[in-house]
Amino acid sequence: MLVVDGSIGEGGGQILRYTLALSALLRKPVKIVNIRAKRRNPGLQPQHLASVKAVSILADAEVEGAYKGSMELIFKPRALRGGEYLFDVGTAGSVSLVLQSLLPILPFLDRKTRIEIRGGTDVPMSPPIDYIRYVLVPLVKKIGVDMDVEIIRRGHYPRGGGIIRVTVNPTVRLEAIELIEREDIEFIGGRSHCVKLPSHVAERQAKSAKNYLISKGIDKPIDIEIEYYEFSKDPHLGPGSGIVLYAKTLNSVLGGDSLGEKGKPAEVVGREAAEKLFNELSSGAAVDRHAGDMLIPLLALAKGISKISVPEITLHAQTALEIIKILMNVEADVKSSNRGFIIQVKGIDFEI
Repeated sequence: MLVVDGSIGEGGGQILRYTLALSALLRKPVKIVNIRAKRRNPGLQPQHLASVKAVSILADAEVEGAYKGSMELIFKPRALRGGEYLFDVGTAGSVSLVLQSLLPILPFLDRKTRIEIRGGTDVPMSPPIDYIRYVLVPLVKKIGVDMDVEIIRRGHYPRGGGIIRVTVNPTVRLEAIELIEREDIEFIGGRSHCVKLPSHVAERQAKSAKNYLISKGIDKPIDIEIEYYEFSKDPHLGPGSGIVLYAKTLNSVLGGDSLGEKGKPAEVVGREAAEKLFNELSSGAAVDRHAGDMLIPLLALAKGISKISVPEITLHAQTALEIIKILMNVEADVKSSNRGFIIQVKGIDFEI
């Protein structure tokens, strides 16, 4: 049985998520030790247990050590099966991170699959669900992942209550991509939302973001959708707010985001998201730093050699590269360039 050290790289939950996903696909039993050893609260937490449960159900896996605080897990996958599923984190834990643990598996399921995930859609330390919808989904579709993500209800920290629905169709194989040249920006899009708060919060976030981008010389169309609810018709547990911006270029999509919090002016929230997006664009890279690490497992499964440019190699990217080498013996390397860094991955042309 392959043993994976959960303290490598960033030493967090990402090692668990990617190891489980690739183990399930390859039907390779694994033992993960030192789970989240570098975190203040090491071991499995409700957020991570939701990922373990989700992957184990899709992979019909035998699991040992799946309890809160556990620092070791044995995972023995049997066979993948698609269908209709519902997974509930049970807290405001991120639905995006549960989805991240399933993403490499989804295109290789045996039938059209619909998955509902409940928890936090817009919470700290994880990709907001609008980032997944507007940035990650268009990028994975380029590789051949036929999926869509729908928000049913938003969930913010600490109350959660969010619901998303994911629909994915089977894929014969994933194709390599080459995203090195960013190409010209076509437009800037985005969504600024607030729940259980006055509508002006979402409006001020959007206005601040737009003003910042214009002040930096962005002369392309900027269209930021405003999402808010009348108090009497607001179905959310809330309160909460946030904004996701994305730049659509001729061949790619890059994003930036920020979350509201108590005492944080809406103008600061909007400016933060705009600053993040502008910094990604200023690098000249074709893929932003966060999408870069999420694409790596898919590139390892694709047919051919993929190359993507990113502004920086994050700890999450380093971890993803390490995991694909350990579980799949994939050839992957990183080279510096005038666009930041180029990640090159030789995929294994995986097929079920």
